[in-house]
Amino acid sequence: MRIKDIAVEERPRERMAKQGPQALSTAELLALVLRQGSAQENVLDLAQRILQHYNLRTLSRATYAELQHLSSIGDAKACQLLACFELGRRLAAFQKEKRITIHSAKDVAKLLLPEMSTLQQEHCKGMYLDARKRVLKEETLFIGSLTASVIHPRELFQKALLEGAAACILVHNHPSGDPAPSEEDIALTKQLRDAGNLLGITFLDHIIIGQKNFCSLREEGFFES
Repeated sequence: MRIKDIAVEERPRERMAKQGPQALSTAELLALVLRQGSAQENVLDLAQRILQHYNLRTLSRATYAELQHLSSIGDAKACQLLACFELGRRLAAFQKEKRITIHSAKDVAKLLLPEMSTLQQEHCKGMYLDARKRVLKEETLFIGSLTASVIHPRELFQKALLEGAAACILVHNHPSGDPAPSEEDIALTKQLRDAGNLLGITFLDHIIIGQKNFCSLREEGFFES
């Protein structure tokens, strides 16, 4: 039977699109990686034949040469399989990396002051944290002039939503070297605090980096109403 002979709604690709990858069997997932079979067998039969020789663990460790010994597995399919399992290994390694935990504004300054204290323009960075205050991502949101930097709450919180963050911190530098907050900094802090409350994402702090020191607007009491 050819894939084209299977009812459209029962084909692996269509089922994945509607039901998600968890709905597919191991053979069906493998068939999607291989993409096509040969003149002698369709891709599902090829996937099932491979799984008769290997289980997932042994297949993930197979070498390029070993894969090519399988009938109907040429250069392209061997490379596709190797790439698939290598991505899985890299994901596993990434998940095991120890994430930095933020306990205070001092932890943020320790990370960013060496980089941001020497910048000649204002840079705004968003720091995104999970529920345990571990850093998920750090991203530059805006680069402004020597005297002013403008950021809208959506710039900070849109990325927080995309990252699935439970909390976020805004960090920006003052090229003058003085981290004392301006009236605009204070107003922005309260605006971001209120936006975070509406979205259910905690706005933990707004930190200003100076030449050798920093200012936490939360620690200075500017988060109060």
